[in-house]
Amino acid sequence: MCDEFGCGIKTSDKPLPKITDMDRRQFSLGLATLSLATILAYPDLVRAAGHMVKEFSIDTPSGHKAMGAYAKAHGDKAPAILLIHEWWGLNDQIKSVAHSLSEMGYNVLAIDLYDGQYGSTREEAMALMKGLDPKAATEKLVSAINWLRANGSGKVATMGWCFGGGWSLNASLATPVDGTIIYYGNVKKSADDLASLSSPVLGHFGTLDKRINKVMVDGFEASLKAAGKTDFKNHWYEADHAFANPTGARYDEADAVLSWERTIAFLKKHLM
Repeated sequence: MCDEFGCGIKTSDKPLPKITDMDRRQFSLGLATLSLATILAYPDLVRAAGHMVKEFSIDTPSGHKAMGAYAKAHGDKAPAILLIHEWWGLNDQIKSVAHSLSEMGYNVLAIDLYDGQYGSTREEAMALMKGLDPKAATEKLVSAINWLRANGSGKVATMGWCFGGGWSLNASLATPVDGTIIYYGNVKKSADDLASLSSPVLGHFGTLDKRINKVMVDGFEASLKAAGKTDFKNHWYEADHAFANPTGARYDEADAVLSWERTIAFLKKHLM
């Protein structure tokens, strides 16, 4: 399992960048020139990028609030991406991904399925995850996707990590999207479960992951084929769960960068 610093038995020991004397505005403007891997590797950069998104809230049909953080691309009619956080809740790390993707030309909504709550310990995160109402969460995701589709080019992809990876798939089953990206999320689905899937799927999984393992992913692939879904690609990395999370000891820089390059190529192919 994981803790607030990521999945693993210890936290990252990467040195922080020397940015204490930088003017906040100059620093923020400089983020556009940095790679996402660089931003995510350092907490100070993550916080700065996270502060560049805007709060978001819309009503769902039944009266719930779909909340989150929104980063708009430069220009009009951009394609959109819905980001879904890990089991902790929406944090600056996910917001910084939203900011970086918006600099690449996407409207990005990092949804908050916990409505402003955040788990700072494993116990708190577990309680939030177990307390989630699946029906309400699905309605929030569908409402967010509909809003993104209406306020951009009309194309939308979903992407999530761990808890969010599973919900990236769930969202794509609940309403049509143009792409589904899953980072080591729960993909235990039957062919019947996948009947409504209409998007191409990109998956990133670690060979050392004990829970989201080869048995589960092989079953997912078999279910996709049985459901007649052929537009999918699952990539395997010699890494553990949460290998793309630079705040944890299981972070694998080479695999994180490679998976991100594949993600960006997938987004360009299906959204641009």
